Amino acid sequence: MNLALFDLDHTLIPFDSGMAWTQFLVAKGVLPSTAADTYLSFCHQYVAGTLDIHDMHRANVTPLGRYPMAQIWRWAEEFELHLAPRVPEAMRALVRAHLASGHLCVLVTATTRFIADPLGRLFGLPHVVATEPVVADERLTGEISGVPCFQQHKITRVNLWLAGRFGDAGLPMSLGSFDRSWFYSDSASDLPLLHAVTDPVAVNPDARLRAAATQAGWPIIESID
Repeated sequence: MNLALFDLDHTLIPFDSGMAWTQFLVAKGVLPSTAADTYLSFCHQYVAGTLDIHDMHRANVTPLGRYPMAQIWRWAEEFELHLAPRVPEAMRALVRAHLASGHLCVLVTATTRFIADPLGRLFGLPHVVATEPVVADERLTGEISGVPCFQQHKITRVNLWLAGRFGDAGLPMSLGSFDRSWFYSDSASDLPLLHAVTDPVAVNPDARLRAAATQAGWPIIESID
């Protein structure tokens, strides 16, 4: 079996799913209009390499803690329908090609679970490894469960998922268990996981990832529209 991993924002989709979710909830009156500005400030920190993902998670998730998770998941279903027209067909086709080849296909994203799952469904991806929010008494606390699926921790989260999924069938699996493994990403923040697979692919890469991909001779996909 081979493995295909896909980043989400600016890789499978040409926009930021967290911002799309924030704007969706602002339009519904769930969040104040200032929520989009708050989210954008964290995006600027991400680009600058100064982002504390725990701070970002608290700021964006804590306001939703007054709603039960059943309501969050209902909004997530609406969000899925809302985003369907914005999903690039070229990237759907890429995912379908891997699935048709019998590869184990996984969405791997720093995005919070309840935002990532709807996108996974839109791409027909059967598995999602995402940042897991802490839920207590059916409410979001604003904290992250375990390590976030971000930067070097993406490797940790993928290996934990593989070990948990296949451990009962024999020896626990890891990234090193596959003859070939692909990871598609746009961001230099994903270089640890890109270096951990056999077939890294840069998708509309940022400047630092483009330089690394060019030097290493990795494939570069220039457009996902």
